[in-house]
Amino acid sequence: MLLKKGDNNENVKLMQQKLGIEPAVTNFGPKTEAAVKAWQSANGLTADGIVGPATWAKIMGETTPVPTPIVATPIASVGGLKLDKLKGHIPDAVIAMIPDTAAKFEINTPLRLAHFLAQCGHESGGFKATQENLNYSAKGLAGIFKKYFPTEAAAAPYARQPQKIASKVYGGRMGNGPESTGEGYKFRGRGYIQLTGKENYTAFGKSIGEDMVANPDMVASTYALLSAAWFFSKNGLHKIADEGASDLVVTKITKRVNGGTIGLPDRIKHFKEYYHLLA
Repeated sequence: MLLKKGDNNENVKLMQQKLGIEPAVTNFGPKTEAAVKAWQSANGLTADGIVGPATWAKIMGETTPVPTPIVATPIASVGGLKLDKLKGHIPDAVIAMIPDTAAKFEINTPLRLAHFLAQCGHESGGFKATQENLNYSAKGLAGIFKKYFPTEAAAAPYARQPQKIASKVYGGRMGNGPESTGEGYKFRGRGYIQLTGKENYTAFGKSIGEDMVANPDMVASTYALLSAAWFFSKNGLHKIADEGASDLVVTKITKRVNGGTIGLPDRIKHFKEYYHLLA
């Protein structure tokens, strides 16, 4: 569990209720940060305003498990992939996820991994964003989601309200209930390739033995890379990657990930960078 200022989800609301913050909402703002710092200080924890596992467990009255010691495996030797070469080019936390991810979803050759990482890196803004940004203005909505907001006037009641926006544009499709259920927002894009829709959350969860419908935020917090690999495998993109290292192959994969070719030059650039390091 990791919550910090700027987060917006049901876990924030649950924590606020435990801390007695009124009204309890889903937004982690300055008031919540100040309350967390005060609570941490009073309970002998580092008062940084960030809700990590220890803070969360203590607030929620849970017993913090003793972590099992992990014996580090030299990343260069995992599956024959030269993962050490990626250090400094992608975050260490992402590199650490690659061995299990590669093994589970057959992203297990330099060519496949380079294609996969290039798409993940671009879609997540350099492995930084793990959930969809839906904070659009009325003008933005009318431009990007014209099917749902044909005019700026139609978009105005939804402007800068991510929950309402997602509930409308994703409601009634991809396994989500209608707009009124809020499932469009609950199952909005998360992970490095933006897993979206209740059907995909359900299928991904079954593939790893976790209930993602009950715990959708885990796609962003725990399974950002694994969910992207599931999407890659489900859509046969690892097989397309086998076609080679050409710009044409990057373009074919991009169309399957993006629905078009937005950001293609950046994807090609990073594919070449990663493939040079891994090959």
